[in-house]
Amino acid sequence: MKILLTGAAGFIGTHIAGQARERGHEVVALDAFLPQAHGDGPRPVGFAMLDLRHDVLDEILDGVDVVCHQAAMVGNGVDAQDLPDYAEHNDAGTARLLAAMARVGIKDLVLASSMVVYGDGRYTCPVDGDVPPAVRREDDLAAGRYDPRCPVCDGEIAWREIAEDTAFLPRTSYAASKVAQEHYAGAWCTLEGARTIALRYHNVYGPGMPADTPYAGVAAIFRSAIARGEAPRVFEDGQQMRDFVHVTDIARANVLAIEQIATHPPGLTPYNIASGHTFTIGQMAAVLAEAAGGEAPVQTGDYRRFDVRHVVASPQAAKDGLGFVAEVAPRDGLARLATDPLRTR
Repeated sequence: MKILLTGAAGFIGTHIAGQARERGHEVVALDAFLPQAHGDGPRPVGFAMLDLRHDVLDEILDGVDVVCHQAAMVGNGVDAQDLPDYAEHNDAGTARLLAAMARVGIKDLVLASSMVVYGDGRYTCPVDGDVPPAVRREDDLAAGRYDPRCPVCDGEIAWREIAEDTAFLPRTSYAASKVAQEHYAGAWCTLEGARTIALRYHNVYGPGMPADTPYAGVAAIFRSAIARGEAPRVFEDGQQMRDFVHVTDIARANVLAIEQIATHPPGLTPYNIASGHTFTIGQMAAVLAEAAGGEAPVQTGDYRRFDVRHVVASPQAAKDGLGFVAEVAPRDGLARLATDPLRTR
């Protein structure tokens, strides 16, 4: 198959390109090489440098069978002043790509989405049943009570695994832009009789992840602190529940989606892409520190009101629909991350 891969020079894109080529696919590698992600150094060979926001895409799409859309401005987007940048890069860029695909006649899209679309996910209240969490209260956080409350009775609630039909609850600019990308892709599917597979990534880590850009995740931040001889600083009590999924598994999920999208019905089909192993932020920091021989993590008690407390998704739909099962267990992959090379632009 001939694949147009956007964001091909990025952390996840490079892994997708490698696996797709290993399986015999032709990859047209496209990247805008934004300075905040790639710095100002020389550009590697083998990439088409185009910006989805401005450039005409029809020619590069000619003859393509499927588009794998990874390009995005990522990060938390926790300041309201970030909203225009996320809308311009992620929403407008995706809309322009979809319009170009419609002009050329391409009907298949694999879209990089994220677990951030769920916000804090879903919880169960012993009184009120299945509920979304209330916004965390400042007095609770200041007192070290970090779990959200029931929005109905104000009582304690317990997190549960979320499936793909969980309602969207974006909490940041980035999260809102990923919801918008899915909505644009869904509308395109309806208008064009097309297909989209939206892969909702959980916390991605692995070799080549950014170390010193706005895109660096918490695993890279902890890893960089250890390399400087510092103890990882863990917010709250370290009990925030997550699912960490290795970048090679993320890449494999994309290749499976590319190869199987023609078997899916028209419309947008979402899949959670996760390891299936729950892991706390504190555990992650401890595994990294132990593997690197560094100082033990420090729980700071610091907090940010908008941070997601717990979000863990069921990987069952991806297993049923794509045959995807993660191969790298978080404890093993995170231990390797202690010595994996990171990208420093």
